[in-house]
Amino acid sequence: MINLLAQNQDDIFGIVSPPPGVSKYGDISESGLINFANNLFKLLIAGGGVYAFINIILAGFTFMSAAGDAKKIEQSVAKIWQSVLGLGLMAGSFVGAAIIGWIIFGDATAILNPKIYGPQ
Repeated sequence: MINLLAQNQDDIFGIVSPPPGVSKYGDISESGLINFANNLFKLLIAGGGVYAFINIILAGFTFMSAAGDAKKIEQSVAKIWQSVLGLGLMAGSFVGAAIIGWIIFGDATAILNPKIYGPQ
């Protein structure tokens, strides 16, 4: 039992290296987690944009094929309005983050590209 405690931890557990493709995010202590979260956020925004675009196209088809039905026209206009509003909110979130970063930190990208400082 004493021999196990006296051994080097590398001998007991081995060396764990990151999987391939993860090295571009760097060390977790050197903003690797922040880069990953930023990429995830950008992916969600891009996915929301694609979803809104498809939603607008489908609502346009519904509008064209309504044939004078007031209920279908109202539904398609509401769908288009909601999609445009969602796109505006996504764009506005970037503008709002830049304005708040400019006011508080003096840098418009302070919130959009945060830096975490840890022990050195």
